[in-house]
Amino acid sequence: MDKRLEKIFILTVDFIFINLATILFFYFRVESGLFSLFVEPVFFLVTAAIYFYWMFLFIFVGMYRTWFASSRFDELSTLFKASFFGIFFLFFLILYSDSLQGISSPNRYLILIYWVFFITSVGFGRVFVRSLQRRMLVKGVGRRNALIVGYNSKATNMHSNILDHSALGLDVVAYLAVKKENVGKQHEGVPVVDTYESIKEVVNKYNAREVILALEKYENDVLINVVSNVETENISLKIIPDLYEIISGQARTSQLYGFPLIDIMPQLMPEWEKKIKRVMDVVFSLILIVLSSPVTIATGIAIKLESKGPVLYKQERSGLNGKVFKVLKFRSMVQDAEKLSGPVWSQKDDPRITKVGKFIRKVRIDEIPQMINVLMGDMSLVGPRPERPYFVEQLSKEIPLYKRRLRVRPGVTGWAQVKHKYDETIDDVKTKLRYDLFYIENMSLRNDLKILFRTIFVVLFGKGHY
Repeated sequence: MDKRLEKIFILTVDFIFINLATILFFYFRVESGLFSLFVEPVFFLVTAAIYFYWMFLFIFVGMYRTWFASSRFDELSTLFKASFFGIFFLFFLILYSDSLQGISSPNRYLILIYWVFFITSVGFGRVFVRSLQRRMLVKGVGRRNALIVGYNSKATNMHSNILDHSALGLDVVAYLAVKKENVGKQHEGVPVVDTYESIKEVVNKYNAREVILALEKYENDVLINVVSNVETENISLKIIPDLYEIISGQARTSQLYGFPLIDIMPQLMPEWEKKIKRVMDVVFSLILIVLSSPVTIATGIAIKLESKGPVLYKQERSGLNGKVFKVLKFRSMVQDAEKLSGPVWSQKDDPRITKVGKFIRKVRIDEIPQMINVLMGDMSLVGPRPERPYFVEQLSKEIPLYKRRLRVRPGVTGWAQVKHKYDETIDDVKTKLRYDLFYIENMSLRNDLKILFRTIFVVLFGKGHY
């Protein structure tokens, strides 16, 4: 099913069953005559308010993400947790409202009965949607092509498992061998078409959206090669773990009908944290733009008085998923600083930096205009620093996994910035990449706040090389 159509379908089903729960509860609470009423609520107003409340909560916790071969039990589990939080909040909101009015009504506990109506109705709707999707997958609608990297017993067992469970919606279309001598072999009519070095071309040729790696313990270099080659492709990467990794708990596995798989480099930040992170970006960028306006005006005047050229410097950078945008900074160098040299990294005592530029860099004022980039959604307050497309292409050829940085929104500050100095050599870039990858794999609001506080410390006390 098309992703947009899927979301519209789920929104429509939720609209029907959320309102059905409200109608049933309204009849039970108001029309049945079983309970006393201080005032009869306005049905349509209450129904609309309740629907939008649940819709925004579902969006917040990620219940409208596109779905693929997920468990219906997991769907109901997510619904239970989201609705429990929602009912918990409503209960204490009603309790607080009653206390303000001096009311002590036992009817407030009817919210728990509403929860039963709600979770039964919406749960039925969600199971209906997922069952329909599974039926469509079995019939061949919305299936996804898969590649298996490796040709061994693990690979063929996984292939057989996928064939036995058509509701997964996966069609294995090709194998990629680690060893050249396996090219040309086949299993269940699916050929080994090439070696793993050609994975990008094979992914595009077969329109693959799932890649499953069946590798031996000593083939870690193959894993790095595959991940770095398909980093920017819109595919899901999974690896079949060793028995030791499963038993020891070192592997965080997902399940395909009981067959354990490790997601390679998943986005670990929960959907609700992503939403809060974006809200924080908007709120803090607006506050900083307003509070820093006197500094912004003074800096602009100082730049214009010292040297010719614009106050703001615009430069192309690679953002989320490689999308190019123009980052804004106060100009700290002479005009056309790279006219003769071409793209080069800035150095600590760069002769192209003006006197005003040296000062605003030292106190980090030059970064203030990037709050506009944050407000527009091109950047976040915290994340890997955005690099120029020219350097992204150059560095990705030399450093495996470099483009992994493009999977998250770049930031004004980041873990690498508070831990390391300016990029002056390729070794500096490699060091910072380790910090960036650590941040990406451990993204959380807690870490973002930690980095923001460390950045404030760096700015106020001039420590580090932010």
